[in-house]
Formats: sequence, structure tokens, C-alpha cells
Amino acid sequence: MNPANQVYVSITGLRVNSVWQELRFWRHAFASMAQAKRSDGNISADARTINGIRHTLSVWESETAMRRFLYRGAHRRAIRAFPDIATGKTFGYVTDKPPDWDQVHKIWQDQGKAY
Repeated sequence: MNPANQVYVSITGLRVNSVWQELRFWRHAFASMAQAKRSDGNISADARTINGIRHTLSVWESETAMRRFLYRGAHRRAIRAFPDIATGKTFGYVTDKPPDWDQVHKIWQDQGKAY
């Protein structure tokens, strides 16, 4: 964590476009999650499906650490494939207390930005 005991939280929620895209989605999701978990500056990374939305919740030492992960390796390939696979929103913010899973879907609904 940084000196102020704050972390950067990233919440993503995706809805797969069709049943025909499920396999591609999971292939990218597993590779991206593995990359996140081994990335420098990652504190935690997890995924859950809530109300049909495939969510990720990752906590980072800083926004800089998250951005180093974002456009590299498996996650970069997932971003490139995204328009064919799913629709979704993301939200990232600095906090001293990461949300629990009971809060993630609501935060994503209220504050997420479509991409």
C-alpha cells in the first residue's frame, strides 16, 4: 500500500454478447486474471457473476500499478477482442477501504463508465 494507506480499486462488469462468445470470453478471462494476480503492485484480484454480469474486483497499490497491467500481455489481447465478445463498464477509484462483494455490483451500476 502507499504511505497514506490508500489503494486503487478497479471494478469491471461485462455481459457476454452471445452464447457463441462464451468460450472466447473465458479464455481471455482466465489468462487476464492469472496475469493480474502475478502483476507487480497487485494486492488482490477476484471475479464473480452477479445478476448475469461477469465482474472483476482488483485492488492495487496504486493506479500506476494497475495501468502497468492494463495494456500488457493477456489483458491487452482481451481488450482488443472485447468489442466482439461483450459489452461492459468499468470504474476505478482510490480508497482506504476496498469494497466487499456485496457493494461491487451497486458501485458498478451507479458509477461505471461504458467502454
